Amino acid sequence: MNLEFGSRRKGEGEINRKLGSRRKGEGEMNRDMGSRRKAEEEMNRELGSRRKGEGEMNRELGSRRKGEGEMNRELGSRRKGEGEMMKRKEEKAKVMYEGWMVRYGRRKIGKSYIHMRYFVLEPRLLAYYKRKPQDNMVPLKTLVIDGNCRVEDRGLKTHHGHMVYVLCVYNKKDKYHRLTLAAFNIQEALMWKEKIELVIDQQHDSLSATGNKALASCEFGADNRRNASSSEQESVNSLEDEDESNRTLPRRMTIGHGPPDAILDWTCEPDLGRSNQNIIQQVFSRKHWRLIKCQNGLRIFEELLEVDYLPRSFSRAMKAVGVVDATCEAIFELVMSMDETRFEWDCTFQYGSLVEEVDGHTAILYHRLQLDWFPMFVWPRDLCYVRYWRRNDDGSYVVLLQSRAHANCGLQPGFVRAHVESGGFKISPLKSRNGRSRTQVQHLMQIDLKGWGVGYIPSFQQHCLLQMLSSVAGLREFFSQTDEIHTVPRIPVMVNMTKSVSSKKDQKSQEIDVQPGPPLDPVLAGSRHSILLDEDSDDDDDYQIPEAIQEAYAIKTENDVMQIVLDEEPSDQIDLSCFSGNLRRDDRDGSRDCWSIPDGKNIKVRSKNFLQDKSKIPAGKHLMELAAVDWLKDTKRMDNVARRAGCAAQVASEKGLFSLIINLQIPGSTNYSMVFYFVMKQLVPGSLLQRFIDGDDEFRNSRFKLIPSVPKGSWIVRQSVGSSPCLLGKAVDCTYIRRPKYLEIDVDIGSSTVANGVLGLVLGVVTSLVVDIAFLIQANTSEELPEQLIGAVRVSHLKLSSAMISGLDNSPTDSIH
Repeated sequence: MNLEFGSRRKGEGEINRKLGSRRKGEGEMNRDMGSRRKAEEEMNRELGSRRKGEGEMNRELGSRRKGEGEMNRELGSRRKGEGEMMKRKEEKAKVMYEGWMVRYGRRKIGKSYIHMRYFVLEPRLLAYYKRKPQDNMVPLKTLVIDGNCRVEDRGLKTHHGHMVYVLCVYNKKDKYHRLTLAAFNIQEALMWKEKIELVIDQQHDSLSATGNKALASCEFGADNRRNASSSEQESVNSLEDEDESNRTLPRRMTIGHGPPDAILDWTCEPDLGRSNQNIIQQVFSRKHWRLIKCQNGLRIFEELLEVDYLPRSFSRAMKAVGVVDATCEAIFELVMSMDETRFEWDCTFQYGSLVEEVDGHTAILYHRLQLDWFPMFVWPRDLCYVRYWRRNDDGSYVVLLQSRAHANCGLQPGFVRAHVESGGFKISPLKSRNGRSRTQVQHLMQIDLKGWGVGYIPSFQQHCLLQMLSSVAGLREFFSQTDEIHTVPRIPVMVNMTKSVSSKKDQKSQEIDVQPGPPLDPVLAGSRHSILLDEDSDDDDDYQIPEAIQEAYAIKTENDVMQIVLDEEPSDQIDLSCFSGNLRRDDRDGSRDCWSIPDGKNIKVRSKNFLQDKSKIPAGKHLMELAAVDWLKDTKRMDNVARRAGCAAQVASEKGLFSLIINLQIPGSTNYSMVFYFVMKQLVPGSLLQRFIDGDDEFRNSRFKLIPSVPKGSWIVRQSVGSSPCLLGKAVDCTYIRRPKYLEIDVDIGSSTVANGVLGLVLGVVTSLVVDIAFLIQANTSEELPEQLIGAVRVSHLKLSSAMISGLDNSPTDSIH
């Protein structure tokens, strides 16, 4: 049994050994498997790191490609921008001149019209658009420019009392194909004329270079006057047949008719070759001058006549010569004025009006003289004369005057009709000095003042003549004392004179005292016909206001040009008959205790170029309409007057109108308030007025401006009030009450010691004053310029006793929501 047990153990031991060797083999296999797995893990880690590196490389490559794409896009945008810039440069290189001008013409019914149009001058084309052209905009009308084109000087034309300088460009071979353009100042018209003539010259030279001799300019004889104007040269050549083979019109010619034969041109040398020169013309033409005195910086000359006989009715001519620091154009337009600006430089001017406009260079005027030689004993003088003007090729201007009888300008009661035998101005440019323009002004006058004083008191004639010649010194001082000497004054308004009914006695004295002279109608009938011929046939004569007017208003340098067009824009008028205030409106002169609307053109506001040259222009159309004025009083200060039952603000709210109420609060033992109600249909979104209405108080205080003026009153009051603009929000306390239908501004004048002192002075003499007040919002940026008035009011001879008790309670609630 032991042996059997031992053999079993021995078998078990062998089995255990075999089992151990197997386990040992399995362990080696496991170790081998672990090493393989470890190697696989290392390979996996290496593969992962490689893939990670490849991912980073791919990301880097993607970022590089993205950067290259952005660079390509940027390069493409640059090339596109360069292409657009090159295109714009090419377009600009093609445009010779461009800008806003006036289209002037007449309808078939005879009424004139003006439109604002954007003109573009290219090397071979003149075109105009309704607005500034963009992309491929089609022009309204074009005119091909070649060597056959001419620039016709139409002179000054009247439209609603305003004067425009008119040019007409046409082709000699097709005179009905033409463009008429105009400007409100001569400088701009002359600039366009010069540019158009330059293009005509270039086209003419190019045709001449190709052998086209038919368009070569003709030569004038050496006997032509050196200073003769283009219009005079054309008046001679226009009588010649253009179809003659041996003679052609000069290029760039300005067609005109020259002065009528009856008007003596004292600025030119006599033409001894003319056979129809009468003895009177010879007397006037052979003038020699002698210096008799120097007065007010002027040289005064007297005429020396080389004739054996001088008619008794003729007086010696005298002239004054002086230098004015201004341009010829500025002086010329001031000399042509017949409005209130003439009072500032001509001490002999009392009144002037237009009797008849013959053509652009000739007009019949009525003129009253203000002579200070014993006015209690000597009757005042008036004149009726023909005025002709021209511009010479050397840049000088000539204005000729000579008396002429006219059916619509008979003798006026209380006046003696004087007779101008010869007179006028010659305005010649001089070399500038210290950067300032200089001009020589000659003023000649040969006048018979008529009446008993001339025959019995020789000093009367000479005294009055010297007084008239002193206007040259007035011109010099006007420009030397005016800040805006570099701005061109606008040609003023002249009201047509109505026919005056003269008695038989007046007609008889007219035949004796006034030499009628040759009539103007036969001389200038052709001028009238030629002017109306093409103006009636203009294809753009439909009266319409283009959409670009507002854009043009913001761009145009001459802001008053746009203002005139905007004033004529048809708009739906607000019916003001439903509004009433306790202070009545009366537009008649001399009315008392009332209000009226003053002329906005007498108020100066900032122009479009104010930021560059500090220039100002006359204000035009108001943004809002003044509906009513209340003159109130109470024992306490009256705030928020718009809550008064039945006031104009509530009436406007009921009609869907927006109101601006300005409440001028005047403190004292009795508190007064002058309340102005301005209304409009609706606010224009984005406008300066809308930003002011909806802005905060800080913005309102920095922009709300008042411009005062005292047209009639004592000197001390006028000096105390002044006429300088004032920012009310910075001078006095202003309270703004904004409601959906109105904005009320309560202006507490008593919050300022200075304003209160001036107010005390004004209240003492308020019944003798005429006060103008204009309200506006100050424009500080080029986008906001030019300034426009909110509104203006004139208060005449106000009575404190006419103020009405306000009837306001202490409740601050509004009745307008």
